[in-house]
Amino acid sequence: MLKISANPHTQTSRDTRAIMLDVIIALMPAALAAMLFFGIDALRVMLTSVAGCVMFEYLACRYWLKIKTTTGDLSAVITGLLLSYNLPSTMPCWMILIGAFMAIIVAKICFGGLGKNIFNPALVGRVFLFISFPVQMTIWPKPYFLQWTSPDGQTGATPLNILKNIEISSEHSMYLPDDLPGYWNMFVGNIGGCIGEVSSLALLLGFVWLLWRRVITWHIPVYYLAAVFALTSVLYLATGEIKFLPLAHLLSGGLMLGAIFMATDYTTSPMTIKGQIIFAVGCGLLTVIIRAFSAYPEGVSFAVLIMNALVPLIDKFAVQRYYGEKK
Repeated sequence: MLKISANPHTQTSRDTRAIMLDVIIALMPAALAAMLFFGIDALRVMLTSVAGCVMFEYLACRYWLKIKTTTGDLSAVITGLLLSYNLPSTMPCWMILIGAFMAIIVAKICFGGLGKNIFNPALVGRVFLFISFPVQMTIWPKPYFLQWTSPDGQTGATPLNILKNIEISSEHSMYLPDDLPGYWNMFVGNIGGCIGEVSSLALLLGFVWLLWRRVITWHIPVYYLAAVFALTSVLYLATGEIKFLPLAHLLSGGLMLGAIFMATDYTTSPMTIKGQIIFAVGCGLLTVIIRAFSAYPEGVSFAVLIMNALVPLIDKFAVQRYYGEKK
């Protein structure tokens, strides 16, 4: 049967594998930064996560669905990388495999596979691990630049944790504003946090590559980041509280990773430009609300997943008029 869809129709020589390969290349600067700051532990987390995701997808296709394996399209590799980027370098391997199972089997295969899942698989795996193993998911080793193993095993708070704890008391806080890392350290990645989210510089290099290769458009990342910056600026100007420092929120946590690589997922984001803008602003609003007013210092994962659920409604609201059609 011939399936006819709405025009315009475009043809391209690029297939799913080629697009996924571009995304993997865009993720490599963050992988390099992770190994520079967290050594062999970061490499262990990445390899375990990627191997787990590929293995579960292969087994599900081969022995459960009994179809041709889809591991060749490299989507499982990207899911594994993104999941690992949302984990600390101290995460045990068996927990990483549980996250990979949730990402591939529950969030992807159970919904029909690539192109049919409604939630970002890597974020589903990350949130499941965060809820199930909160202690292990919130141990942040201090970065040890250009050393394969941690010299002292010291841990510390992330910038978002520091900002969150400042609100406990303006006079007797357990953290002082001076404890915040400098903006340059936040930008290059010399801070505690998940291995793939610490370096804004590396993530922005990946963003440039994706734009140059026309894998994504600029709308979701830019509007997402702009919404967070604008809302925190308003809160900072209105209250004067340090916990709302706009640039600190922009350069810390999973914001850059989420805006560039998570929120732009083809399957779980709106199809139209208008819808993408609504989606991005909604992600920014929810991120700031969770960071500022909930018990959690980070809100990117929850914000993107909530907006993923609203994508069908956004697409229906932001549908484009056909040429010549009256309102």
